[in-house]
Amino acid sequence: MERSKMEVMAAILSRRSVRRYKPDPVKEEDLRVVLEAARWAPSWANTQCWNFIVVRDAAVKAKLAATLNLGNPATEAIKEAPVVIAACAELGKAGYKRGEVSTDKGDWFMFDVALAMQNLALAAWSMGLGTVHVGLVDAKKAAEILQLPPGIVFVEMTPLGYPAEEPKAPRRRELSEIVFYDKYGQR
Repeated sequence: MERSKMEVMAAILSRRSVRRYKPDPVKEEDLRVVLEAARWAPSWANTQCWNFIVVRDAAVKAKLAATLNLGNPATEAIKEAPVVIAACAELGKAGYKRGEVSTDKGDWFMFDVALAMQNLALAAWSMGLGTVHVGLVDAKKAAEILQLPPGIVFVEMTPLGYPAEEPKAPRRRELSEIVFYDKYGQR
């Protein structure tokens, strides 16, 4: 396999949430690469419960932007980015064994879709493309706009395009603040 343009840790440490995009179209090959990255994410028992909808139509992007809460800083990004990728999930697959929920967390779809979308975001960043996870939306309205069938739910979306900004890194908690050994609270 060809070496990536950016090492994994460099992509993880430098990736930022981008909310302003250039109008330049995303190359088909680049779009395919980020979707491949999402496809290869790990999932519960390899159920791969995710589906992705690539949206380029300006009218559809505007409708999706209208599902965001008032004041959401990603609203313009959804309208202006050349591509929006909506992540959906098939219910009743992840976290199930023989048709029964097998985890105390219920359906595992949120976890699996998050893994796929983070793969997508890191791959995009490594290729010079920006993304931002957008989940504070009216998911039912987004599902209607995207014409999702029963059993498929909208989870999140991301604009995808070339950044028109260089966001600064937010403060991250130190490892000493978040890591314990052998039991909670033990440093």
